[in-house]
Amino acid sequence: MRKMRIAPGRARRAMTLVAGLFGALSLTGAAQAAGDTVPDSTWAATWAASPEPPRSPPTVLNNQTIRELARVSLGGGRFRVRLTNEYGAKPVTIASAHIAIATGVGAQIQTPSDRQLTFNGKAVVTIPAFSSVVSDSVDVPVPNLSTLAVSLYFPGPSGDATSHFFGLQTAYVAAGAQTSAADLPGAATLTERPFVSAIEVGVAKKTKVIAAIGDSITDGFGSQMGANHRWPDHLAERLVARKAPTYFAVINTAISGNRLLHDFIGPNALSRLDRDVLAQSGVSHLIVLEGVNDFGFPGARKLLDEEVTADDVIMAYRQIILRAHAHGIKVIGATLPPFGPIPSRPGFYSEASAAKRVAVNAWIRSGRAFDGVIDFDAVLRDPKDPTRLNPLYDSGDHLNPNDAGYKAMADAIDLKLFD
Repeated sequence: MRKMRIAPGRARRAMTLVAGLFGALSLTGAAQAAGDTVPDSTWAATWAASPEPPRSPPTVLNNQTIRELARVSLGGGRFRVRLTNEYGAKPVTIASAHIAIATGVGAQIQTPSDRQLTFNGKAVVTIPAFSSVVSDSVDVPVPNLSTLAVSLYFPGPSGDATSHFFGLQTAYVAAGAQTSAADLPGAATLTERPFVSAIEVGVAKKTKVIAAIGDSITDGFGSQMGANHRWPDHLAERLVARKAPTYFAVINTAISGNRLLHDFIGPNALSRLDRDVLAQSGVSHLIVLEGVNDFGFPGARKLLDEEVTADDVIMAYRQIILRAHAHGIKVIGATLPPFGPIPSRPGFYSEASAAKRVAVNAWIRSGRAFDGVIDFDAVLRDPKDPTRLNPLYDSGDHLNPNDAGYKAMADAIDLKLFD
């Protein structure tokens, strides 16, 4: 809603009983393992959306309920939610918060799965300015790759919302307190993700969380709205289908328009690494696909004092590797796909920036600094002209892939990288 417009033998038996109540749900091995063995302190991020400062006009909620949909990668039997007011200049009060499994039809939820979220046992929570909160856990059986609905009621003005702007998923805004409503008929819609920054699942010990940090190519720009066709989404699907004793979650910590070394859209990757990756629960692997905007934006936005060299980008990669390794996280480097020329963004592409991309990719492939390499450049480039994006995978802007391109990216990832 924008200003002035609407635009965790008892646990096993307990889980079995709960599963019986949800006849429509077919619990996966991951969910059963989570319900059987999870201590309350063992968590893994299963979905994320990196917070960004408010855009203009900012989203403001007032005596309204917002219902946001998020497809989790790894299911389980216990969940909690992170809410953010990181860019809010004043405290924001949420009078009611609920989580439920979405039906897949608009704002509708499976009402037997609806759970009230509490914070230190209280239904009402006030998030301090420039801060965030984590809810108490709730027990609800959720299969892998399920879409959860997080509903928040704001009794008064929320202030300018901290959001993930390119949500590529419809959120629903309705008048009054309707967090447990089965549906929100007539609700206004948004395509950003205000206030909700992560969903965590209680897990068994053999669980790995793969975080993907990047820009619009990881955020999924150019893919189908609401279809979960980003390459991290497809990677999650492949890992869920894999018959292995280890469970995997995949979280997307990209921001469209983001850069490694300079702020522009969202804080630069080096500055947000701690918040978006290192502070996420259970991260074991990090995939880095970022740097194109570092080369393109100075020319496109007349930011000549922010010109960077290939060595500057390599330095950023080395810093990410060093900091992630300190937390026991393996770092996988992804080569940068071709970009441009881009008629809609004059100055973004140049022969000089293209040469920098080639130099960076050569270092990623041969530098042995990363714990593994994914060659997205080889996947997406045009066989007839390797300096250009393959037309079959081009969303139309000669920079971001389409749905077929994103699937090709995920299908090209060697899953042994995570063993």
